[in-house]
Amino acid sequence: MAGDGAAFAGLDGAVCDEQGLIHVGNPMREQQLLDSGAALAPLGDRAVITVTGPDRLSWLDSLTSQALTRLLPGESTELLVLDPHGHVEHAASVVDDGETTWLITDADRREALTSWLTRMRFRLRVEVADRSDDTAVLGGTAEAVSRLDAAAVWRDPWPEVSTGGWGYALGEGHPASGRDWAEAVVARDLLDRLATDAVSGELRIVGRWAAEALRVAAWRPRASAEADGMTLPHEVDWLRTAVHLSKGCYRGQETVAKVHNLGHPPRRLVALQLDGSDAVLPDPGAIVRRDGDEVGRITSVARHFEQGPIALAIVKRTVPVDAELAVDADGAVVSAVQEVVVPPDAGRTAAPPRLPRLSRRT
Repeated sequence: MAGDGAAFAGLDGAVCDEQGLIHVGNPMREQQLLDSGAALAPLGDRAVITVTGPDRLSWLDSLTSQALTRLLPGESTELLVLDPHGHVEHAASVVDDGETTWLITDADRREALTSWLTRMRFRLRVEVADRSDDTAVLGGTAEAVSRLDAAAVWRDPWPEVSTGGWGYALGEGHPASGRDWAEAVVARDLLDRLATDAVSGELRIVGRWAAEALRVAAWRPRASAEADGMTLPHEVDWLRTAVHLSKGCYRGQETVAKVHNLGHPPRRLVALQLDGSDAVLPDPGAIVRRDGDEVGRITSVARHFEQGPIALAIVKRTVPVDAELAVDADGAVVSAVQEVVVPPDAGRTAAPPRLPRLSRRT
């Protein structure tokens, strides 16, 4: 898969890696520009898969957690591929144009997802194609991406609870309420033209760190970060947008239904406000401790332009919601204040509690 780093390497202050543009010198300012709709972010950590053929929607419906048979052209949703025990293997953003279903997924998982979908075709009238070499993904507000010559545009439904879904986290007052995020699939050769426009000042381009910080602040899960091989959708509030609880059978459905209807997920996602006094950020995978004992792991971390150092972590369900936590970070110990995302008693019979929240944007 070709990265987008070469296209944007000429931007003043550009820092790139094998997946593309990381930032252009001022990640905090870049978040503000991206959030306000004044910039676009090339998302080199995303990849595109297409599914064509008359059976594509009913076929995907039968394999995944989302109800897709009646998906309308232009309508955006999200799906999960689960293992037989209900653990998240893959996630994809979904939009159909009437002829092609476009799946936007994590770049580091696109080969595995493409291979699995191809193996599952059997005799159905579907074709699966990895489009990562000829397409790219850019993110921003819906208005910002609407200016692009895009093959498809996906509008993130998060944090609204989709039809058939269930929200464990706060409803009214959710930090992502009013979130405006969209991702456009464009021809890869468009990147060079966008880079030229950015150099000339006609377009503002920012790095993917900005998009990542906005995602973490919105408590928005990603498979490459929050799915560790044992993650259930319930643990990260993914029933909200990616699971239809009353659709037909699919792999992992029994576990999804049993945990939601009869039990509680064994772990839960928390948002952490990290002590920034030492300017030390933990890495994903860092241990979260309570009174010195390991109780979880960091999944995502960022420096937000308003909130400062923040993180998402998955901890044991039994960790009290008011427990003082600490995170291992490069030989140091960083104190952390938790904010409940998924409550300990999450399930059909438990309503999300109205808990005190950290200071956030209004």
